[in-house]
Amino acid sequence: MFYIKIFFIIIYTILVSFIALLSGLLDRSFFTYKYITRLYSGGILFISGVKVKAEGLENIHGDGPFIFVSNHISQFDITALQFTIPLKSGFVFKKELARIPLFGWQLLVGPHIVIDRSNAESALKSIHKARQKMKTKAVSMILFPEGTRSKDGELQPFKRGAFHLASQVNYPIVPVTIRDSDKLLPKGSLRINKGTIKISFSEPIVTTKVETRNDELELMGKVRDIISSNYYRS
Repeated sequence: MFYIKIFFIIIYTILVSFIALLSGLLDRSFFTYKYITRLYSGGILFISGVKVKAEGLENIHGDGPFIFVSNHISQFDITALQFTIPLKSGFVFKKELARIPLFGWQLLVGPHIVIDRSNAESALKSIHKARQKMKTKAVSMILFPEGTRSKDGELQPFKRGAFHLASQVNYPIVPVTIRDSDKLLPKGSLRINKGTIKISFSEPIVTTKVETRNDELELMGKVRDIISSNYYRS
């Protein structure tokens, strides 16, 4: 059963990546890409036997853009968020993924941002690109301020990049808390377990007064406290 799931996921990914690649090339507004992404995410969740239970979607008012700041505990996190968020959205991905035929190519032409984690200057350029994409294409950004998936399921320290971006664009930040996805696909494993991912969208935080480094750090602490409170609740 495990290998059958992986087989269908690979075939489905190849097929939808080709469609998404064409969409990203032909429709630079990313309007079509949004629905293809949701179709893809829903298909992956269905094949995997994974459900998503979301609360707080009523907090996402209008068409955005927003900066969705989330904890990160599983490979399923991006899939679950793209399936759940009802807006055009992109995420930051490491440059190595861009080398994957079709799948990586469609990421490059989509509303996402590629980053070279080994190069600080490249990381700053990525923030600039994210700012431009949000302002010109009305794309919301999904960011994981921990930088990488948690190895033990515990909330890790946050990095400042997401909050520096908030100070540049002044779009609201939506704290997002993901729970239980690590039980379905633990880090370092390819075995997929059936179950439900729980996602909580908290109320947006206004960032129009975030101007200095101290403001960014204060915002970072506030967002982390909200996510931590939701993550460790019983």
